[in-house]
Amino acid sequence: VSLRTTDRSTAMTTSKQLQAALRTFHLDNPDSTWPEIRDHLRSIAEDLLATPTEWELLDVMCMNYSDLNDDLGYIASTAALTVPQAKGVSMARQIMLAAERRLGGDPRQLVRLIDKIDRDADRDSPKASSASLSVSPPQALPPVRFESLAESYRNEHKANVKESSMKEIGYCHGTLSEALGDLDMRTHTRADLIALRDTLSESRRPLSVNNLLTKLATVLSWAVSNDLIPKAYTQNLKYKKGAESTRKAFTQEQIATLMTHVNGLPADSWKRWALSLGVITGARLNEYAQLTKEDIRKEGDIWVIDINDNNGKELKTAQSKRLVPLTDGAYGFDLRAFLRFVEDAEADTVLGVNYRLAGRGLNFALRDILSNDDPDLTLHSLRHSITSLLQAEGVPVAYVQAILGQSSGTLAFDTYGSGVPVEKLAVVLREKLPR
Repeated sequence: VSLRTTDRSTAMTTSKQLQAALRTFHLDNPDSTWPEIRDHLRSIAEDLLATPTEWELLDVMCMNYSDLNDDLGYIASTAALTVPQAKGVSMARQIMLAAERRLGGDPRQLVRLIDKIDRDADRDSPKASSASLSVSPPQALPPVRFESLAESYRNEHKANVKESSMKEIGYCHGTLSEALGDLDMRTHTRADLIALRDTLSESRRPLSVNNLLTKLATVLSWAVSNDLIPKAYTQNLKYKKGAESTRKAFTQEQIATLMTHVNGLPADSWKRWALSLGVITGARLNEYAQLTKEDIRKEGDIWVIDINDNNGKELKTAQSKRLVPLTDGAYGFDLRAFLRFVEDAEADTVLGVNYRLAGRGLNFALRDILSNDDPDLTLHSLRHSITSLLQAEGVPVAYVQAILGQSSGTLAFDTYGSGVPVEKLAVVLREKLPR
């Protein structure tokens, strides 16, 4: 089942695909009970653990799981659902996220979901003892788990948040839900959240932990404001030491080695041009992975990449929209060969790749080319490299920001743009980038 087509709005209205997604998870029958749906979902989760996946097919399977999750999200937003179906859609989406993690080498969330389903089934078992009918004890309020709070938060805010940002938020929420488990957020304590922080720190750096704790605090503060929980103990929870960014820049020697290798790749290799654009423009991967033929154009006498949000493209900030000159000869970059590659492109984008999957392949390529095992040197480090070079060459900050699409932090710059003509940026890059 896939909704990834060239016309996504049309695909989303194709009822056959959505019905297929429902049938996959036994959700197409409104008369199905929750135990029936739950048992079927458990079988799916077990199959995902038990079925081997060939290494070459990991990216394809990851895309399939992501597609199914998107389909289910659309169903959750638009379909008429019974309560058991709604619970089933929510559980199925968790299973798809866990399946993606399993392909990344972490099967723990799938195992936890199976355990969760088993516990739920045990509670429904007729063997469970019931309270006396003659003396009814006070009914305890059902626990409020972070998972349900986070889902309600996302549903309320999704209309005002970009799809890409919501996916990243959802992934963070999934990590937090997994770590918090069945903890009742209505009665949680400060000690519970400190224990959460310690758990997250076992496999993450302080900067990453702080990012997750920020997402936690946002949801819990929203829950307090809406009287869903009485208190949130998140103040001063984040790390203050060791939370600085560890991102590094490649040295100019490493960049030269990289480009020597890249320039020797075939002229029709998307990796050649993806890495080249990262080096000579400092653009983010999602920016140049979304470029279309129309975005590679001349501005006066200068060839540029036009980074924009036309036709549904996603940008990090408003300042990301910009023109970046293509510097012929920089590190051996062959502009004519690149333009021929653009002309021959047949996909919707010039590179013809999904940027989330492309990032994995490009990072592997970087490590192989440079024999690099430093986790702080990644594809994004190319952006830091050009920044460091331009700053070392004394290029004015406004020019660097205009090339990289960064905000100056001032109202005037943020509102009216850098004001640096692309012709001047082209001169700077021609003078400062090595040849």
